[in-house]
Amino acid sequence: MPSFRVDRASEDIKREVIAIMRELKDPRIKGMLTVVRVKVSGDLSYAKVYVSAMEGIDTAKEAVVGLNSAAGYIRREVGNRLHLRKTPEIKFVADDSVEHAIKLFEDFKKEV
Repeated sequence: MPSFRVDRASEDIKREVIAIMRELKDPRIKGMLTVVRVKVSGDLSYAKVYVSAMEGIDTAKEAVVGLNSAAGYIRREVGNRLHLRKTPEIKFVADDSVEHAIKLFEDFKKEV
């Protein structure tokens, strides 16, 4: 059973990562990116950030390459903004949930 501390930390990290992503100037990080969820380990030492793109999984994968190269900067900024004792190591993962949701919505719209 996840603790409230881990849930609170994952939401805080998600909020800050979204804000930091807007400030990045990497050309690989483009398009309508969405942080779907953040999964933090029980001891708060690792965090997986699931990123999805409206344009599709290929855009999300390209953005993840850019985000993983900036992971050290993002980790430092998250630590400074949240004043965490131990800032988790951040890894970005491409996710296709937004693309999947759009397809489901279009299919539903066709049936109605």
